This record gives sequence, structure tokens and C-alpha cells, in this order.
Amino acid sequence: MAQPRFAFLDDKIVPWDEATVHVSTGAFKYGASVFEGLRGYWNEKQQEMYVFRMAEHMDRFTFSQRFMRFDEVFSPDYVTEKTLELLRANECKGENVHIMTTAYLKGGAAPGVTGPVGLAITTLERPRIAKITSGVSAQVSSWVRVADNAMPMRVKCNANYNNGRLASMQAQADGYDTAIFLNSRGKVSEGPGMCFFIVRDGQAITPSTSNDILESITRTTVLQLLDELGIPTVERDVDRSEIVAADEAFFCGTAWEVTPVTMIDRLAVGDGAIGPITKRLQETYFDVCHGYSGAHGEWRMPVYKAAAAKAAE
Repeated sequence: MAQPRFAFLDDKIVPWDEATVHVSTGAFKYGASVFEGLRGYWNEKQQEMYVFRMAEHMDRFTFSQRFMRFDEVFSPDYVTEKTLELLRANECKGENVHIMTTAYLKGGAAPGVTGPVGLAITTLERPRIAKITSGVSAQVSSWVRVADNAMPMRVKCNANYNNGRLASMQAQADGYDTAIFLNSRGKVSEGPGMCFFIVRDGQAITPSTSNDILESITRTTVLQLLDELGIPTVERDVDRSEIVAADEAFFCGTAWEVTPVTMIDRLAVGDGAIGPITKRLQETYFDVCHGYSGAHGEWRMPVYKAAAAKAAE
């Protein structure tokens, strides 16, 4: 993976190696930072990079900053503008990218609990993982998903992700690719950094947002695409035993996109291969993200066309 030339830090684009913060930052000491992970999809035929669902990500980024009571909340327009500038500065072309926007507490001799606040943005090439077609194995974790009244998962606070890190490390040590969390009520929640679906009798089922999950933009996208494909969907509680009865299962998220789950607790899901509904969903999802199908143009923000239009003004 090639190292980018530039990052964005506190109102300016800087060389990658200069994008540093002090060890006294509240972000470093306490995990007091919030972020959004976004995807940029390259369309070779159109020679265009599309940022997927930028507006929705920026709305959630605003919510996370407000929830953390940061003294300064960076506006969606400002973060969007700087993200596009950084993508162009790094000449992001030819490969999909992962974008991270982070609002963080800065340091100082006496750092505050709500400010001052900084903004960092990075863009990194992120090729599609091989197991997105072959599927992954998952373990129902012994770690419990943190409850909303402890550390709410709907807020994309960096500190929250230590919960997922513990489950991921346990799963990998036990020979699995990743994990599935149960919540404090013993109901299925989500993966360490992605939402979870099962398919039973032609119906797609996913835990509701009251099951200590992230209010995922990809999850919302998937629910809409499944509906457009004529696949019935339901959001509800899911028991641990029910996932063994699933015909198909998959994770979804910005980083995970739509990834089949073919084995859970060493039991095959369905016939142990990617299922027909998951496969149809994958194809539709990637067509939309890349702009191949032309559907849902409102979800794609062009990086280079937008620059050309601005220059012509």
C-alpha cells in the first residue's frame, strides 16, 4: 500500500510525516476523539473518484462532535471541502481509497475536557479484500457489546473501538477471522466494526438499532437496496441460536462493504458458500458505489468533476 503524500491537519494540507500531534492531547490520553470512515470508489471508465454517501457521513460526524460536547464543531461543508481538496492533492486515482475524518481534543499544559479541538483527515488506498468473495469465519465472542448507557455505540468515538479490538484479538487467537457480539441482554448485536445480517427463508434480518449497534450508513444503504431487489427485510431482536439456523449471513460497513459470513462457531452457514441473496446484494452495492449502474447518483460525490465545475465558476 503506497503511502500518501499529504494529510490534512488543523486547517492545512501538510506532508504525511508532518501530520503529528502532541502526546498530551486528550485524544491520545483518553481516546477523546470522534471519526468517520468513508470510501472513495474509482470508476476507470469515467476517470472519476466517487466518495460514497458523504453528506450522511458528515451529518453523523456532526452528531458525534455535539454528543461529545466539543467546544468547536466542524461544519459538514468545511470537512467536505477539505476532504475533497486532500483527495485531489494526493491524486487519488486508479484504486479505491479509505478516508478518515477525525475531530480530536488537542493537548497543552492543562488540556480541557471539551477543547480545544483539532481536525485531521487522511486518505489511504484500500483495495478490496479477497475474502469479500470467499467469505469469512466468525466467533460469537465472550466479550459483550458495550451498552448504550455505558459507552453508546451510535457515537463514533475512538475509545469505543477498544471493545471491538478485544473481541477481534480473541477471535483471531482462536482461529477465526472476526467476531460477533452479543449485547448485555444476550441478543445478537454486531461485529467489532460492522453490522450483521442473516437471511432465513428469503427474508433478510438484522438487529434493530436498540441492540447497541452503530446507526450504520452502510446498513441503511443495504436495507434500501434489498427492498429495491424485492427482498423482504426486518429489524428486530436476534437470538444467538437463530444464527445457526440462517441460510446466509453477511457483515456490512464502510470498511467491510458487504462481506459474506460462511462459518460461525465452526458451523457452516447454509452450504458454507456465499448465498444467492448476498451475492445479488454485493453486485448491486458495488455497481452503485462505483457508479456503474447510474442508480442513486445522489449517494456519490465526484471528486474531480466537482473541482472542474468550481474552477469554471
